[in-house]
Amino acid sequence: MYEKLEALEERYTELEKLLSDPKTLELREEWLKMSKEMASITPVVELSRLLKQVDRELAEAEEMLSDSDEAEMSEFLNAEVELLQQKKDKYEQDLKEQLLPKDPYDEKNVFIEIRAGTGGEEAALFAADLLKMYIRFAEKNGYRSEMMDAHETDIGGYKEVVLGIEGKGAFSRLKYESGVHRVQRIPSTESGGRIHTSAATVAVLPEAEEVEVEINPQDLRIDTFCATGPGGQSVNTTQSAVRITHTPTGVVVSCQDEKSQLQNKEKALRILRSRLMDKYISEQNAELAQTRKTMVGTGDRSERIRTYNFPQNRVTDHRIGLTLHKMDMILAGDLDEIIDELAANERAEQLKTSGS
Repeated sequence: MYEKLEALEERYTELEKLLSDPKTLELREEWLKMSKEMASITPVVELSRLLKQVDRELAEAEEMLSDSDEAEMSEFLNAEVELLQQKKDKYEQDLKEQLLPKDPYDEKNVFIEIRAGTGGEEAALFAADLLKMYIRFAEKNGYRSEMMDAHETDIGGYKEVVLGIEGKGAFSRLKYESGVHRVQRIPSTESGGRIHTSAATVAVLPEAEEVEVEINPQDLRIDTFCATGPGGQSVNTTQSAVRITHTPTGVVVSCQDEKSQLQNKEKALRILRSRLMDKYISEQNAELAQTRKTMVGTGDRSERIRTYNFPQNRVTDHRIGLTLHKMDMILAGDLDEIIDELAANERAEQLKTSGS
């Protein structure tokens, strides 16, 4: 670890000089690239400097303790050494976490695809609840949310809905939501008062830039049709809805949320790029592909990452065994506690794997 820190310190010093050089300022793209690199390593360098400082203070306190003959001074120095050692341990742990490999997609915007699974109309209503939860989460965190596409049911549920969320670090927070979400409650359509179990699948995709996924226009089949609402009722009589098929992969995206055909096409292409990037990553990385398969599954109630129990106001995340009795707050967008626990668990697993 210390070798890595020294190398980063040297690079930081080098970047400081380069960024203050007038010649570098003339090369805008190069300057932006170096500024971004410097911003990414600054937290590590600052922690490294704090560690060095506490190391010096600890060495001085230990030396004074070894030379001390007075009981009162020794007691004071012992307490000081213990405090400095705690600081050192914390800085070292923080640095180990900072040096873990970063997910290259963490800073990206996301598309959240929610599909009703097992449970019929009740599953579609639960998909609508999840949609509201993510919209509220976005609002609370200063992100911007946008409906990309939706297929509603007659009573206000969704067979499928795609939500776009824009904001720095959106993927780093929401990537843990991919998987099967299960709900246990008495449906509004249930006259006997029995608790039913339904499920909806959530897939979180980082938004791909045009430069990351190049799409050949000749590989696209674009169909237009009239947008429809619940029950197939016509929403408009113009062919504003767009369906794009990527013929080499068979990936299909449709958008009908906007009144303009051009806007629907732009939205569909954004989603298509992200789905293609997700597909390419999965194909290149067998382990990631298996993880994705486990997370998203088929929508069957037995394949779950989280359960929302309405009678007990309880949410359980099965991946980390976390249970919280505040489901109402979580469905209102207060997901931070669950996300923080999942992120901490992921870091702990990475540290274990790296042998740190």
